Amino acid sequence: MAEPTRTETDSLGSIEIPAERYWGPQTERARRLFRIGSERFPAALIRAVGLHKWACAEANRRLGQLPDAIAEAIKQAALEIAEGRRDEDFPLPVWQTGSGTQTNMNANEVIANRANEILGRPLGAREPVHPNDHVNRGQSSNDNFPTMMHMAAAEVVEGRLLPALGRLHAALWRRSEEWAGIVKVGRTHLMDAVPVTLGQEFGTWARQVELGMARLRDAMPRLLLLPQGGTAVGTGLNRHPDFDRVFCEIVAGRTGLAFAPSPDKSEGMAAHDVFVELHGAMNVIAVSLNKVANDIRLLGSGPRCGIGELVIPADGLSSSIMPGKTNPTQAEALTMVCAQVMGNTVTVTVAGAQGHLELNVFKPVIIHAVLQSATLLADAAESFAANMVDKLEPNRARIAENLAKSLMLVTALNPRIGYDKAVAIAKKALAEDLTLKEAAARLGHVSPEDFDRWVRPEDMVAPGATLEGGG
Repeated sequence: MAEPTRTETDSLGSIEIPAERYWGPQTERARRLFRIGSERFPAALIRAVGLHKWACAEANRRLGQLPDAIAEAIKQAALEIAEGRRDEDFPLPVWQTGSGTQTNMNANEVIANRANEILGRPLGAREPVHPNDHVNRGQSSNDNFPTMMHMAAAEVVEGRLLPALGRLHAALWRRSEEWAGIVKVGRTHLMDAVPVTLGQEFGTWARQVELGMARLRDAMPRLLLLPQGGTAVGTGLNRHPDFDRVFCEIVAGRTGLAFAPSPDKSEGMAAHDVFVELHGAMNVIAVSLNKVANDIRLLGSGPRCGIGELVIPADGLSSSIMPGKTNPTQAEALTMVCAQVMGNTVTVTVAGAQGHLELNVFKPVIIHAVLQSATLLADAAESFAANMVDKLEPNRARIAENLAKSLMLVTALNPRIGYDKAVAIAKKALAEDLTLKEAAARLGHVSPEDFDRWVRPEDMVAPGATLEGGG
């Protein structure tokens, strides 16, 4: 049975629309024209769409540009979008006009139809609330959609990504303090090096996450500057002179974020450098988290035939053929997320470069990539903190065994006997399968008593300790 439809008419003519849906002719035409992929805008952007239209209606009401009754109906309809109650009425893919016009018109039509319904009129009436004349009053897709982009990205970064990274940072830092006294083999070039502490390694990772959060915060002041009010080409044609200021005050009050009018609306419409900058910070975070995950899975490799200095939590997701095998699943998930974010960096970079004259026309793919990256990083950081870092344990016996066998402890002898003699001790120990102490004594370079006084791993993890004491 054919789906029931209704007929709506606009300046381009009449078209059949699914009877129960709130969108209108522009959306229906776009739905038929852009049958590309399965990617849809995430909930964060649709929430921003609703919040944006709510604020526009309230700003126009305060400025005397909309009657109270119409403004209130528009606000009620827009709030339903912001609350996620109209998600099914946003059917369009990311792959549409590069200004986001179709999604802006989708919102205008849904809000107009719902507002008219609130005011006792049928869907498709287009009066007393008109999608362009009232819902889109004093606006253009060219300033609306980038403003929605800024709003969505700012809320996701502040509300999801920064708290998730904070959770991971806290987990890593807690381990760095807890295990500050565990001295172990350091490794450079994946080869044995002088000692470090396990706490130092975790502290390094915690610092990477901390700096990533700082990089995000550095970009926020520019992300909070909104191009709303630029209308078509940045000049503000057809909007009230105070619309941008009042709009930003309303949005700031609603979100608790310090949104303010951009001093140059054209810059926020013709270019999206702030999103390139923001995603650049997320790319650095992806690089950092990739290192953290790889280091932890290297130190946890084994359990018997690898490094084995960390005990990876057994999450029950074992091999389908090898009984009892424990794999670093959280590290693998996190590094796959990092790969996706790194790929999105290319997308945002190329898309950001497409600002031709007065308008960048890659807006939908920019915000899709930015929101995907922010959400993936947030989810993965929280998962890695809870399901990996919080459950790790040090393998103290293996750490002590590896440290005792390390030839690079000989480095402590450099200030005492010189580099060349220390090399000779290390080479003899390796060639003849001796301990460093045995090799030093056989060569006559260091007595066993002096070796015990000078080669103390716990003294090798801070400056100056190996220069002090007997000798």
